[in-house]
Amino acid sequence: MRTICLYFQIHQPFRFRRYRFFDIGGEHYYYDDYMNESILRKVADKCYLPANAVMLDLIKKYEGKFKIAFSISGTAIDQFELYAPEVIESFRKLAKTGCVEFLSETYSHSLASLSNREEFEKQVLKHKAKIIELFGVEPAVFRNTELIYSDEIGSMVADMGYKAMITEGAKHVLGWKSPNYLYFNALNPKLKVLLKNFKLSDDIAFRFSNKSWSEYPLTAEKFVSWIKAIDKNEETVNLFMDYETFGERQKKDTGIFDFLKAFPAMVFKNTKFKFSTPSEVVQALQPVAAVHVPHAISWADEERDLTAWLGNELQWQAFAKLYEMQEKVKQANDPKLFKDFEYFQVSDHFYYMSTKFFSDGEVHSYYNPYDSPYEAFINYMNILSDFEIRLNSILSQDCSVEVQRLSKLLQEKEQLIIKYADQLNKDDGYNKPNVKKAVKKEKTKTASVEKPIKKSASGKIVETTKKASEKPKAKNVAGNTVKK
Repeated sequence: MRTICLYFQIHQPFRFRRYRFFDIGGEHYYYDDYMNESILRKVADKCYLPANAVMLDLIKKYEGKFKIAFSISGTAIDQFELYAPEVIESFRKLAKTGCVEFLSETYSHSLASLSNREEFEKQVLKHKAKIIELFGVEPAVFRNTELIYSDEIGSMVADMGYKAMITEGAKHVLGWKSPNYLYFNALNPKLKVLLKNFKLSDDIAFRFSNKSWSEYPLTAEKFVSWIKAIDKNEETVNLFMDYETFGERQKKDTGIFDFLKAFPAMVFKNTKFKFSTPSEVVQALQPVAAVHVPHAISWADEERDLTAWLGNELQWQAFAKLYEMQEKVKQANDPKLFKDFEYFQVSDHFYYMSTKFFSDGEVHSYYNPYDSPYEAFINYMNILSDFEIRLNSILSQDCSVEVQRLSKLLQEKEQLIIKYADQLNKDDGYNKPNVKKAVKKEKTKTASVEKPIKKSASGKIVETTKKASEKPKAKNVAGNTVKK
């Protein structure tokens, strides 16, 4: 079996208002609704709706032989529900065909897998529940934020019950090996690992409309010829890209939709490849070896590492500040704080702080609404400061309420003690002890054994009284005690 897997990432972050438009400790609404809605509507009209229509037509045209997979973040779904519910309906139509698989990921498209396992698992479960609610299917394959993966992260995902995970087929990880095979996690062999073929994926996502590229223009026939030339022993080609490639990054007038429409026909006509969902690949193929990834990788930039989000001091400081508040957020147990904390974790906020202005600078600036990484950092930290004030305020109120509750319980307990003491003191014919007198007597007895203390002129404590039964001992001239 030789197969092609088409995966598409869909993610929209909630963008913040600039810090100068709200007062720290004052108004607590952080989001730029106008920008969020206008961007979402623009991308929906240019990409999501027309691309989904093309995908649905292709599935119908080839009677279920054309198959695809989507990874849609929770923040994107939230914005669809707010600003473009017709996009969700178009995905429901795709889901009903049975030819579309929905992958699982973190709800907030966050970096939680690098910091807090509890928060990571919480977000994954929330995202899974949302996919089941909207599309009626339970995800079986996992895709972490920005394809971030390591042996340890893969092991965590396996523990959560997923059978496979997709990540980048990074050169420094694979060496001479090909990404066009199925692998397994080095710590937990139960988890199968699908690797993105980044060269072929990026030919479409980044180079399609680049007129200075030696292969421009890229036609479906040319692209399929490259797939056909792959070694016959290699079993699966994983093409993973942003869904915004179609109509947003690569504009309609570049011919990207024509390419998409022609692609399946060229595959069926000129190759023996078929289209499969990730779950079908995992079920049909046997892994050839373990893939060892001791240090986390991603699909970003030339390095394929984490430096796009955690590559400088600004990003690390913001990252640490965010997750040090996680325990307090849990204690506060406030739905509004939970929602804000989720949106603060979106990886884009750290991406905006990147200072990588060299080979990947153009990519970073394309997605960045700020004029500089320093402005992004200041804005984010001011918002976190305001959030912390709210958090501490709620926790202090909760503490005050708890003190009042305990004080009330103590008063009730004292009243019960007095009540039952009075009942015990009543003469009911059974010679019950007089509690109040017994307590008074006990106090008198205790007082009688106390010895008055007196200090001498030198400041030393001396005993002023002695027990009546105690007799002075006789001493000889040398001062030694003698027996009588």
